[in-house]
Amino acid sequence: MNKELRINYQEFEHYRSLTEREQTLVSNAYLACENAYAPYSKFHVGAVLLLEDGTEVVGNNQENIAYPSGLCAERVALFYAGANFPGTRIETLVVVATGDLIQPNDCVSPCGSCRQVIAESEFRQKAPMKIILVSQTGRTFVFERGTDLLVFAFGMH
Repeated sequence: MNKELRINYQEFEHYRSLTEREQTLVSNAYLACENAYAPYSKFHVGAVLLLEDGTEVVGNNQENIAYPSGLCAERVALFYAGANFPGTRIETLVVVATGDLIQPNDCVSPCGSCRQVIAESEFRQKAPMKIILVSQTGRTFVFERGTDLLVFAFGMH
């Protein structure tokens, strides 16, 4: 039996095409990049969550010389939200990066571990979260649910 899987997303030339609130989230994610601890890769990643009550939770990558003991920005933010705002739905996750590990016009995309945590967060809250990925030049991808990034998440089917 053949089946087909389709993922819908939006692409914008620049994040200025997003809502004013989403543009603020992007700006705050870039601010979070500035506090990333990335002395080894020199690749700074910032993430911002928007919770249903309007709270913003920021995260940034935290590297460690004993690789892989560090943690990605997305998981820093998601785990903080889970620990400090249990039961509060996450509406949006914004991810941005600065550095030369990817081309300036390419969006950083969550790693596999982060994708699984995003999927688990959606499963736990029984609702999707919007994912916004922004390149260093402003090019933007918007997904209406995190599971679009990991369609066959572990334990979810």
